[in-house]
Amino acid sequence: MISEDTPDILHDRKAWLERAKTLSEALPFMRHFSDETLVIKFGGHAMESDDLARLFAQDVVLLRQVGVNPVVVHGGGPQIDQMLKRLNIVTPRIDGLRYTDEATIEVVEMILAGKINKQIVSAINEAGGFAVGLSGKDGQLIRARRLRHIRRDPETNRDVPVDLGFVGEPAEITPHILDFFRESDIIPVVAPVGMGPAGETYNINADTAAGAIAAATGSRRLLMLTDVPGVLDKSGNLIPEMTAAQVKAFIADGTISGGMIPKVETCLDAVAKGVDAAVILDGRIPHAVLLELFTPHGVGTLIKAG
Repeated sequence: MISEDTPDILHDRKAWLERAKTLSEALPFMRHFSDETLVIKFGGHAMESDDLARLFAQDVVLLRQVGVNPVVVHGGGPQIDQMLKRLNIVTPRIDGLRYTDEATIEVVEMILAGKINKQIVSAINEAGGFAVGLSGKDGQLIRARRLRHIRRDPETNRDVPVDLGFVGEPAEITPHILDFFRESDIIPVVAPVGMGPAGETYNINADTAAGAIAAATGSRRLLMLTDVPGVLDKSGNLIPEMTAAQVKAFIADGTISGGMIPKVETCLDAVAKGVDAAVILDGRIPHAVLLELFTPHGVGTLIKAG
């Protein structure tokens, strides 16, 4: 006998079967990444949207639950700009990069290692995880040096060094503190602030910091969440997978240009130093991390050696 509720029951059964199928298909990928370290650079729109940030936190907790060792490295440029504006601190830009003086670096550290870092930690903890916030200064995780920025002088047509103040780059990663967390259920959330040789504080690009940490920890994957689908060809179509040689060729012919160049160069550097593969993916897609790792085709551009 078929009741009036039968269509709903059949519909629910079909939905349940689809969910079971999805979980079954994800299992081989979960096994593949089990007990592996994944460094995830979290930034862009995904970090500014409360809904996407909440979903990201859930994804990170799920990764830890299935045996993956996620390390989150976050940015915070827009939030820093907002606070500098509130405090009436004017900072010049050089080739799109912020000049960082002593007053500015205090604000940078306050926002990155304070407000933003603790917001991400809280979101992961609320999602059922156990996260701890760090900066690159904790445990001397990121030993930094002043970034040497070069620009072309239009009058002399020569490259000249430009001082950006307390803007740095990783000189050495000492991942011992992350090794400690790996042996526990703790999820480290890292603010890209490093310490110089004289104890000075440096602001480090989050992509660069994530790439350096991925290389130093022997990460299986470096995932870089952005506000674009990935690397696009000249027709605007997503390139799902590239070798290092192809990336260099696409930079040379102009397919990869502008702000995408430093991102792919970070991926190339990480892969050259032993990371299995790096992925540039769209953080605006809900559950982008899970879709990239646990589905056959992923959602971004995977860059590997070769």
